[in-house]
Amino acid sequence: MSGAAGVLRAVCRHAHRNTLPKLARVRFAAGRMHSFTRRDFIKLSAAASVAATAAPLSSFAAPARENPFKRTGRPRLLLSLAAYSFRENFRLMRGQPAKKAPAANRAMDMFKFIDYCAAQGCDGTELTTYFFDEETDDYMIKLRRHAFLRGIAVSGTAIGNNFSLPKGPKLDDEIATTKKWIDRALLMGAQHIRVFAGNVPRDAKGFTRGDADKSVIAALEVCCNYAGQKGIFLGLENHDSIGSAATLIPMIKAVNSPWLGINLDSGNFRTGDPYKDFAECVPYALNVQFKAEIHDAATKAEKPADFKRFTQILRDGGYQGWVALEYEAKEDSAVAVPRYLKEMKELFAAS
Repeated sequence: MSGAAGVLRAVCRHAHRNTLPKLARVRFAAGRMHSFTRRDFIKLSAAASVAATAAPLSSFAAPARENPFKRTGRPRLLLSLAAYSFRENFRLMRGQPAKKAPAANRAMDMFKFIDYCAAQGCDGTELTTYFFDEETDDYMIKLRRHAFLRGIAVSGTAIGNNFSLPKGPKLDDEIATTKKWIDRALLMGAQHIRVFAGNVPRDAKGFTRGDADKSVIAALEVCCNYAGQKGIFLGLENHDSIGSAATLIPMIKAVNSPWLGINLDSGNFRTGDPYKDFAECVPYALNVQFKAEIHDAATKAEKPADFKRFTQILRDGGYQGWVALEYEAKEDSAVAVPRYLKEMKELFAAS
């Protein structure tokens, strides 16, 4: 009985700090509860529920930073699809009309994209924010509801930020916008956001890549602290200035946050052996994206990716989580995407 009394004492203290209404009179003495009726218990349970809901996540202990993440058990690969795969089918691009309007028979909005993911047998859907019709709370909640009713999890979302900026209003705006999307991700039910390091602007004279990396690390620390309070992970992608495991992993380690990891894109390495870089990053991965092509450093051209090889690397690395197809190749997406999803589904199901 002393364990239950201890829990209830903690609940009462937490409720008192959050200025909840006075609870039913419950006396604790030497680990025993006196005059504790069923009605008292119901009142106390209700108040405790309100206290837990009202309290910010920052009031609870944050997990320790893991370098890399510690996963136990068998690998688990969950199939998702990134909305960016159908970028030519959306009428909006970052709040502006698309440069080329989609054909009437190909036009798609985010709700239809969720329907497509369900029809293809995906476990999840990655909702790229570039194509959202609105940026309102109501819109995020509608997306969440629609996905749930279709039996689809929102595996994550993606934003187009740039943290490679000098200190000042522009960098502050990028951080503020990222925080807004953290709030929106929480509403839409996405626990992961793909973020970028970004590129140094051409007009930033005297501002080096080294200076930019310091800005990126500082901005990520601020955003991860905020994201952690909401229970949202940020995945830094091997993109823009980050084209190798050698540049990506040290940046992840430099940010002291358990809420930061890698958004591992199979097609964005610019090294002699992309498969090697991919394997080195797996232990730090929060989300994985398969591209149909990889970059050949020798020929400076794109060549077909080996999905079977990438899948085995994930298994060997003990990865557990989402693997989204993000299709960017030249073949018509209406033809190629179903074929690649079928291949991924079969590979993930194989023992």
